[in-house]
Amino acid sequence: MKTDLIRHLLEKVKSGEMKVEEALEGLKVLPYQDLGFAKIDTHRELRRDYPEVIFCPGKTPGQIVHIAKQMRENKSTVMAARANKEVYQAIKNALPEVRYFEKARIAVLGERKEKVDSQTILVVSGGTADMPVAEEAAVTAKIMNNKVDRLYDVGVAGIHRLFDNKDKLFSANVLVVVAGMEGALPSVVGGLVSKPVIAVPTSVGYGASFKGVSALLAMLNSCVPGIAVVNIDNGFGAGYMASLINHIGREK
Repeated sequence: MKTDLIRHLLEKVKSGEMKVEEALEGLKVLPYQDLGFAKIDTHRELRRDYPEVIFCPGKTPGQIVHIAKQMRENKSTVMAARANKEVYQAIKNALPEVRYFEKARIAVLGERKEKVDSQTILVVSGGTADMPVAEEAAVTAKIMNNKVDRLYDVGVAGIHRLFDNKDKLFSANVLVVVAGMEGALPSVVGGLVSKPVIAVPTSVGYGASFKGVSALLAMLNSCVPGIAVVNIDNGFGAGYMASLINHIGREK
């Protein structure tokens, strides 16, 4: 079906019945690939500039491997988010070229060939305990062809650590700020810089932090303009959004 549609669109372009731009619009709604237990959105890259990402929790290692193998056959870059060591090993047994970022819990197959953006995404974390979520954001942005810098363990309990790195803060084009506990760090950073800040609440904290809900509400209630907030522990979503912002104006 997919091949037939492509052929049909090509014939229309050749005959002059359709412009190239119209054909590309038609390609954006091509069918997905049905594996029975999953439906791979094979043309998300055409619509969104990046392929579908595999979210591993809730899937068996066998299902993840099946999806990854099919995506590689389609020549897609594969990113498997929240991949534990068991999942990584299962992918490696089937596809030995896989790369694994253990702290970020991300497995990757293939890489994109585009030039890396020269503008920097800075990932900032409040504490060392926030690093897994911060690394998920940093690695996601890096895989999506961004220059990424890190500034970790600079939370508000020792604010001088943040101020000692003001050059990094002021030179970044987009900032991802990750914090648990009371979630105050994004407001502090947002009050200092002129660039977009993406705040990421983490589930780090004692009982009254309610597994990240306190940090989430604090970030949503920030009085600082220019801050956007993603869900609790959603480093992937923050890294993806930071990449979209960083790529604005890039030639396709």
